[in-house]
Amino acid sequence: MQSGRLEHLGVLRFAGPDAVPFLQGQLSNDVRRLTPGRTLLAAYSSAQGRVLAILHLLPHSSGILAVLPRELAEVTRERLRKFVLRAKVAIENLSDAWIVAGFHDEAALRAAGHEPPTAGTSYREIDGVGIAALAGDPGRFWVVSPRADAGVSAVSVEHDWRLADIRAGLPQIYAATSESFVAQMLNLDLLDGISFSKGCYTGQEIIARTQHLGRIKRRMLRLSLPHGEWLLGGTAELADGRSGRLIELASVEAGFEALAVVSLERDPAGAAAGVGLEGLGGLGALGGLGVGVELPLPYALAPAAAGDASTGR
Repeated sequence: MQSGRLEHLGVLRFAGPDAVPFLQGQLSNDVRRLTPGRTLLAAYSSAQGRVLAILHLLPHSSGILAVLPRELAEVTRERLRKFVLRAKVAIENLSDAWIVAGFHDEAALRAAGHEPPTAGTSYREIDGVGIAALAGDPGRFWVVSPRADAGVSAVSVEHDWRLADIRAGLPQIYAATSESFVAQMLNLDLLDGISFSKGCYTGQEIIARTQHLGRIKRRMLRLSLPHGEWLLGGTAELADGRSGRLIELASVEAGFEALAVVSLERDPAGAAAGVGLEGLGGLGALGGLGVGVELPLPYALAPAAAGDASTGR
């Protein structure tokens, strides 16, 4: 796969002496774990526990960088600014000034003049250019740079990158699916994207209660879909009658591969009747697009265990 620009991704920067404690009160993961050689995956959720955005945090020398979809960067900045109050933290949207590039392996990274992080780490920085192993798929790398001459091809590789995300089972939230799912529905508890011992943060009560009760009835699955006009945020139907909401899509020769949040409970009656759709885009049998087939993920969908989560109070 070719390496190059990821124009669909943007960058926020959190700078100032209170950046870590501020993010600690807003994000699902323990931001204190973000060290000079370590990146962090986290969700930013509403007070109702619904994920507004997924952030990949990088420990850049100029402040904490957060990589997220460009279309959510400004709205996320504006929402977080409302909670700054007296905290000494500045939140900047660097999406138009910085570049985010993707490299599918170490050979491609080195060919562009960048060295991967050293063994046992997931981040390194040289002259302001950050190189990060992708959380959940450490064989791929981001290069995040304030300079356009950082040895990065101008070619966009968005499609290949999103397909690789799907195959790695890495969730993404876009405008069409923002504030739709609790973090565990996106498998973030299986991808080290949630801390259940850090204490309070926005949405924490719902996320902790979901884990504590062990009632995760929907999970993100990987699907194969036939050719059709599938939409992010739309619904795909499976042959067993279950339906799921699409959160990531990429075309392949046989149709599409996708990630979707799907009920874990199969409905034989629904399969026979072809029901279970939610009336959104990509309407399975009702829309004439056919049904999806579940594909394996590279990790197990372990259910939440009751009693292993703390409310942090």
